[in-house]
Amino acid sequence: MPTRRDFIQLSSMGLLSTSIPNALKSSSEIKHHLSVQLYTIRHEIEKDIKGTLKRLADIGFKNVETAFWPDNTTVQRAADYVKELGFHVSSCHVEIPTGNAKQAMLDTARAFNCKDMIWHGWPEDIRYSSLDGTRQLIKIYNDSNKFARDNGLRFGLHNHWWEYKNRVEGKLVYEILNEELDPDIFFETDTYWVKVAGHDPANIIQRLKKRIRFLHIKDGPAVWNDSLAVDNPDPMTPVGQGTQNIPAIVNAASDHIEWMVVEMDKTAIDVFDALRQSFEYMSKFKSISIT
Repeated sequence: MPTRRDFIQLSSMGLLSTSIPNALKSSSEIKHHLSVQLYTIRHEIEKDIKGTLKRLADIGFKNVETAFWPDNTTVQRAADYVKELGFHVSSCHVEIPTGNAKQAMLDTARAFNCKDMIWHGWPEDIRYSSLDGTRQLIKIYNDSNKFARDNGLRFGLHNHWWEYKNRVEGKLVYEILNEELDPDIFFETDTYWVKVAGHDPANIIQRLKKRIRFLHIKDGPAVWNDSLAVDNPDPMTPVGQGTQNIPAIVNAASDHIEWMVVEMDKTAIDVFDALRQSFEYMSKFKSISIT
């Protein structure tokens, strides 16, 4: 809470009216924390990891969600950079823990001091086109969850559009996943792909309730195009400037949702400018903390 001296200083600087809303956020209002998916700046990381992370920190982000690193960078080296820039790691995107990927998950969790391991979910698995296939994947996810749980970690699933678009035997894939997965597997619901699949993200958030612990927040056209399947989406906008109803998404989020993670697969403008505008927009919500 601001002190009397803070109010005097803000008033003398002419900043009182713009600074009070965030300064007066109470702990009871804050429900979610803000993070950013490093996949957004993957091309910049390829050229200069430390410099890129510093630019991200300069914007004001305190938390990051990791994805993939350049081939010549070990997970431990990447973790050293992240720690040096003062970031907390909210979560890590990883491969399904089978074979060598089991140790990779453990190494990732240890290096980043992070418990939340999330299967990134790319590309689409043909098994999602049938109920039997979907149930084969559910078994794999449940086995992955057991491995994570046995090692003190938590396991989650990140979606794309097909889980919300493919219908098998009268149900959408996401409904089957929600019904049949182990109850402690959490969803990182990507609100953009939900909208691409033709749903209202706020309604989906309300339907899934406690299953969701993370939200991916991104904005833009959010419509289907045939190039999506080859990983070539339409350019995305800063959060709050596209077709997504971000206030409705934030308002629909229950207390169970711990993290809102800004992500952009491709941007129409400079990626750091898009991230800066997104950070400023998301920081205005009383229920969201940047720390």
